[in-house]
This record gives sequence, structure tokens and C-alpha cells, in this order.
Amino acid sequence: MMNKVNFQTQTISLQGVINARELGGYIMPDGRRIKKGMLLRGATLHSASDEDISRLEQEFRLRTIVDFRMDVERLRQPNRKVDGADDFWLPAMDPKSTEEFNGFFTKGGFRSMEEIVLGASKDPQVRKAAHEFYTSMVDNAYTQDIYARFMKLLVNTDEGAFYWHCTQGKDRTGLGAAFILAALGADRRLILQDYHISQEFYKETFERIAMQLLQNGGDEEDLYVARTFIGANLHCFEDALDLIDRKYGSMKAYLMNRLGVSTQDMECLRQRYLEQDA
Repeated sequence: MMNKVNFQTQTISLQGVINARELGGYIMPDGRRIKKGMLLRGATLHSASDEDISRLEQEFRLRTIVDFRMDVERLRQPNRKVDGADDFWLPAMDPKSTEEFNGFFTKGGFRSMEEIVLGASKDPQVRKAAHEFYTSMVDNAYTQDIYARFMKLLVNTDEGAFYWHCTQGKDRTGLGAAFILAALGADRRLILQDYHISQEFYKETFERIAMQLLQNGGDEEDLYVARTFIGANLHCFEDALDLIDRKYGSMKAYLMNRLGVSTQDMECLRQRYLEQDA
């Protein structure tokens, strides 16, 4: 059965949290469906409303929060507390890479990602980073260790909902979603569909930035940079999945050999999060 995947089917409608949605409702190739209200993904909880927090506590019974952000991001926008939930900090990007990026950020006097895209999209370093954004993470030993810890936390969360996020809820969060979906048996098509929903959240911002780039003589490479850092760059994400298949054999082999997810772990997750499709 083909999945109908879009923002409307997956949103959990949090007022103050952008790109907040769930994996619930997706149908796996074996016909089982992911249970609703248990696997939640999105952006930082810094701006969550009181109603959002109440829903996470009472409606979803949130038990685990995983924060993939860098230290500077957490200091700038600390998460609001959710009673009953443990908040784990697992910075997904290699500190060496983030140090170089922060240096570029500071040297250029940029205050936001939008400013980098508009002011430095032609910089060779920025263009290289845009093309290698996901591949550099999935092929990095430090990042692999972080996602291994992430998957172990998921296996060990035996009740309530599980929420993972970064700042925008699309990149580091998107990789986390891909690994969970793969462990549950999802195919490549569904993994890509879930990732691309982020484009719906950032479509207006991307189009505004793209228009400014084009008005200033921008080309396709400038737009590629914008898609990666402002929107959801499906081509860039596919490159990461291709790299996993090419270098590690398959997504399943990657999960088992690089992220430490055993066949028993996968079965545990499927028993916990999947149900027969009605």
C-alpha cells in the first residue's frame, strides 16, 4: 500500500514549534503501520507554548527528548522543560567541523544562516559544505557514534513518546528519522518522502531567499546552497543514502555495523512501534 505523505497527514500541530510532526501512520512494506503519537520529530522546544508543553506531557506522555544541536545553539535557545521527560544532549555534528563553521560564521560577521546564504553563497567553502552536508555526517565516525547512542536511547525508551530535534528540525533530525524508519523496515521511497515534508515548512522562506539570490545574479549553485541550508535539499539527502549503500552495503548493514543496531533491537522497535494496518 502506498503512503500518502505530507504536512497535513503528519503534523502534531504544536503552536510554538516549527516542523513538529510524527512518523505515526506510515505503512511499512509488510503492511504494518507505525503507531500514532509515539515517534515525534521537530525543531527546538525553546518557543513551545504552555499548551504545547501540556500536550507533550499529557496527550503524548513524552518520556525522552534528544537534542542534536551544538552547544552554542542550546545556549541561545534552551529547551523548555517537559515534566516527565528526560532531555538528552547528543550534538550530532563533529566538533572539528562545527569549529571551522563557527570560525567562518564569525569571520564573515554573519548573524544567521540566511545571511550566510545571501552573503556567501558563491564562496567555494560554502558551496562545498552545501554539497557534502549530509554525506559528511553519515561518513563521520564521531557522528556515527552519536546516532548509535540515539538509537540505543530509542530502544531503551519502553513507554511514552520519543521526541528528537535540532534547530530547524530538518537536517540532523531528518537523519535521525531516516535511521528510525529504516530500523522499522521502511523503504527508501518513504524515507525520502518523510525528509521532504520539511520543504513544506520552509517553502516560503526558501522562495524569498531564492528570489533575492536571482535578483542579485545568482545561479543554480547559489540556489543549491539555499536549498541545503534554508530548505530541504532532497538531492543532497539522496547523496547520503547513496553513500551508505555504496560504502557500507545497505542501510541495514549501516545500522548494524556503524550504529550498533542489532537484529534484536530492530525486532524490539518493530514490536513496540508497529501495529497491523486496519
